[in-house]
Amino acid sequence: MKYDPINPKLFIKNRKNFMEKMKPSSLAVFNSNDIFTTGADSTLPFKQHRDIFYLSGADQENTVLVLFPDCPDPAHREVLFVTETNDHIAVWEGEKLTKEKATEITGIETVYWLKEFDKKFFEMMTQCDTIYFNTNEHYRQAVELESREDRFIKKTKAQYPAHNYAKSAPILQRLRAVKDPIEIDLIQQACDITNAGFRRVLKFLKPGVMEYEVEAEFLHEFIRRRSDGFAYTPIIASGNNANVLHYIQNNQECKDGDLMLIDAGASYANYASDMSRTIPVNGRFTERQKQVYNAVLKVKDEATKMLVPGTIWKDYHVEVGKLMTSELLDLGLLDKADVQNENKDWPAYKKYFMHGTSHHIGLDTHDYGILWEPMQASNVFTVEPGIYLPDGGFGIRLEDDVVIQEQGEPFNLMRDIPIEVEEIEELMNR
Repeated sequence: MKYDPINPKLFIKNRKNFMEKMKPSSLAVFNSNDIFTTGADSTLPFKQHRDIFYLSGADQENTVLVLFPDCPDPAHREVLFVTETNDHIAVWEGEKLTKEKATEITGIETVYWLKEFDKKFFEMMTQCDTIYFNTNEHYRQAVELESREDRFIKKTKAQYPAHNYAKSAPILQRLRAVKDPIEIDLIQQACDITNAGFRRVLKFLKPGVMEYEVEAEFLHEFIRRRSDGFAYTPIIASGNNANVLHYIQNNQECKDGDLMLIDAGASYANYASDMSRTIPVNGRFTERQKQVYNAVLKVKDEATKMLVPGTIWKDYHVEVGKLMTSELLDLGLLDKADVQNENKDWPAYKKYFMHGTSHHIGLDTHDYGILWEPMQASNVFTVEPGIYLPDGGFGIRLEDDVVIQEQGEPFNLMRDIPIEVEEIEELMNR
């Protein structure tokens, strides 16, 4: 890993919070992600399953965490299984976790080699009544690939049919949504790295540059600052490409007079940042571009103020829609008849702003959080309104990541990333 060591107090606290929510006489199992092949002997870079990382800090493949708070053997109340390392592995693959290093990173005292899992797991299963399975129940989940977790669930149900089954997801969705100060610091580091990448791009962009060259400038700055790269596939969309919401080809020339919509964020220690900015390729906004830009910025700033404890996500989006409607009327993109005759299920403003304004962010870019429950302090949300004008040849989206506070307005983790028209133009023309 490129990132600095994380204080294991975070993972110790996370496990304690999870185990307090478990049923009596139950254990929970969390598996690392698979290593995915691309063909022949090639594999994709390993990315750890966010749940086992959240609970342990173990950032290595072939790892299993077992939590069993009521285990009669105190040594088996928290157990980590890792692949046994040796000199051969060290030569061919590099350093892997020793038992001692695993304890240092995770705060878990009992560490076994993975080859001992079946024997130890059988012993623990004879001592419990319920097993928690870690199923993917994210509201955007649409994964068709069978995961290591899925295979484990199948195997365990076949081997232990008399046990009761429970779900880890409802517990984790609530816990992961409320960020610890250590987590907020890690997200802040990701945002700071994103800031450095964006400022680099402001100096670099000019007519004739290719979108992929801008992507490369971000990646260069991210990696040199200990990021492991983009938190998600970046959108580097010049001109009308900005009106394709998930444009990721990034292969067109940036032309004089066009705007470039950038949706990119660095990952740091597995924590994501998520930034959107829209900048003029030639360093100067036209008057119309500036009008639309400032309308989006105004909606973002006003929407941010609504992110306070007790707010309901669905109601929040209704209110943001009202803000956007007002701005679109002022811009002449809507008239009063459009609003009076609108379909309530697809309001008039949706013609120009068709996506949501905010989502949870943390270990995942679209992080865990239960959207029908009130917002809480230490939730971290994006705020990302946009106006998309295919007929005008540009689209504008602006996005920051903010932390909900107990009182007052949210704290903007991207407060240092340039966003005002005048600052962007000044930096691009310096």
